[in-house]
Amino acid sequence: MAILVVGGAGYIGSHAARALRRSGYEAVIYDNLSTGFRRLAQGFELVEGDIADEVRLRPVLARVDAVMHFAAHAYVGESVENPRKYFRNNVAGALSLLNSALDAGIRRFVFSSSCAVYGVPEKIPISEHTPRAPVNPYGASKLFFENALEAYGRAYGLCSVSLRYFNAAGGDEGGEIGEMHDPETHLIPLALAASAENGPELQVFGADYPTPDGTCVRDYIHVNDLADAHVRALQYLEKQHRERSRDEKGGDSLAVNLGTGRGHSVLEIIQAAENATGRPVRRTMGLRRPGDPPALVADPAKAQRVLGWAAQRNLADVVSSAWRWMEKTAQRHAA
Repeated sequence: MAILVVGGAGYIGSHAARALRRSGYEAVIYDNLSTGFRRLAQGFELVEGDIADEVRLRPVLARVDAVMHFAAHAYVGESVENPRKYFRNNVAGALSLLNSALDAGIRRFVFSSSCAVYGVPEKIPISEHTPRAPVNPYGASKLFFENALEAYGRAYGLCSVSLRYFNAAGGDEGGEIGEMHDPETHLIPLALAASAENGPELQVFGADYPTPDGTCVRDYIHVNDLADAHVRALQYLEKQHRERSRDEKGGDSLAVNLGTGRGHSVLEIIQAAENATGRPVRRTMGLRRPGDPPALVADPAKAQRVLGWAAQRNLADVVSSAWRWMEKTAQRHAA
């Protein structure tokens, strides 16, 4: 069975492509390489193209059975400054991809969504019953596409799973692939970089939150656990496809949170980075960033119940795998 991994040369998509291959699927990567990296797609068929390019997509979609969609702009701050960019790609471009898939007869679609669809929740942990009320254009763009999938399910029989990630982190345990963002905005790689002698200091935004140590709390999930959840989502869709009768019109639209169910503060991440590197993380304490909720932690019970999935790796695993990847990358650059 062939799966089109759209955005498969990016961070999470490249890990998902490998998880698919380990599970016996053929993964075909489709990426315009605007933020992805050719080296993350090594060993896979790579088709270069934009998600809005229907002519480029058509022959590729004709030979796959399902789509996994990762190709989104994903910087919250940038989405506030440049919403046009986000709505063009994450809404208009994604809708074009969805229409192309539908026209090709594809009825199984896995979407890389985000806990940003919830905005600032009233209750922690966050279940799927939490109202979706995004507070930035990035979250709004993800919510729009979730709504499109639900509407396409009712109208055209499309079966989809929207996976709402919490904080993706870490790297492949073998050190083969990991985070390669430019610019890097994720806390764990920034904390690890700040432990190096010539690395930039880590900027900590806010130490006066209503949390145990005053810093933001987030649910950090290992990227390979995320990748495994995508395979489970695909298997769920296959089962739904087999069990549906021919005259059944509506498609199933499932949405699940992907997190560990446990939150860690910024200071806990710094401590974990110091444990991994054996060196202090140099940091500067600054003011809060507007729009940063004090805590975002998943209730992952539905993923366990419906997909049979639960995170297998803890914070130490996440940070040590990220450090292994950074060390390997540094050695490659030095060679």
